[in-house]
Amino acid sequence: MASEGVGSSQSWKDVYRGMSSDNIKGLVLALSSSIFIGASFIVKKKGLKKAAASGVRAGVGGYSYLFEPLWWVGMITMIVGEVANFAAYAFAPAILVTPLGALSIIISAVLAHVILRERLHTFGILGCALCVVGSITIVLHAPQEREIESVIEVWDLATEPAFLFYAAMVITTSLVLIFHYLPQYGQTHIMFYIGVCSLVGSLSVMSVKAIGIALKLTLSGMNQLIYPQTWAFTMIVIVCIITQMNYLNKALDTFNTAVVSPIYYVMFTSLTILASVIMFKDWDRQNPTQIVTELCGFVTILSGTFLLHKTKDMVDGPPTLPVRLPKHTDEEDGFGQEGIPLKRQDSLRS
Repeated sequence: MASEGVGSSQSWKDVYRGMSSDNIKGLVLALSSSIFIGASFIVKKKGLKKAAASGVRAGVGGYSYLFEPLWWVGMITMIVGEVANFAAYAFAPAILVTPLGALSIIISAVLAHVILRERLHTFGILGCALCVVGSITIVLHAPQEREIESVIEVWDLATEPAFLFYAAMVITTSLVLIFHYLPQYGQTHIMFYIGVCSLVGSLSVMSVKAIGIALKLTLSGMNQLIYPQTWAFTMIVIVCIITQMNYLNKALDTFNTAVVSPIYYVMFTSLTILASVIMFKDWDRQNPTQIVTELCGFVTILSGTFLLHKTKDMVDGPPTLPVRLPKHTDEEDGFGQEGIPLKRQDSLRS
């Protein structure tokens, strides 16, 4: 019996060896990134409100916020967060770093509740809890970072048949969407803009990870800047990010942000994990139990993100009875169909 207990304990340790030092560094950087990025939204919004009090609002074409120091503090905070996120990919696999981006949504929602007095619905709190549980699940079961000693090794991984096929499919699909579907359906179907952003974004993350690894090795004494592959990855990142930001801005300008954000997060994160699994073979170093657990954690994060966005404009209180009103009365009084209030409770009181 004692030997069986020792054997089972040993097998447990073999499966869950703990996080490597690189994974811990990547985790800390990813968490720091989420904190900085989540806080930056609140600081920038405070700056925008302060600038709007003495100038033209940004929403109607004003640029007075550029002269507001608080807005710049928020912008610098966001840049710091993005740099931390960039660095995280150099230490940890994308399957660990990318899903943790959902934590910035939690930080933003909690700070908005505390600082901006924006009500957080009970279901929103549940959504935050789901994101935390899902993130912890992924962190505890994430694969160890692959040992890479040169950017040439990353290039070899990127030029293997499996990833070349994936990259070719991404490029082909993106071009078909851009030149055939977007001109006809871009203004009416949200999936086309977000599809381009997510597809191209998955390639940009792989290239960002390659550059991060190159910089990490260079700083440790092994200069990777002398290799043309480093600069090839840099050019890919620039092209992908420009394309990604262009179509993401079009999506945000055309559709409701509350709809764009969760759909983009789901598609971008899913495709990034798929690209990482194909290129870096993250799941080759794991057993089926760990892989299924990671997928369950990811689905939990998706559920929390959807719930948080879906209820962000809801308020706690007694349910409003359905009232049938004429169409013009619905619009003027701020009620949608079925008598459901569209505005926040505090705005109705004012």
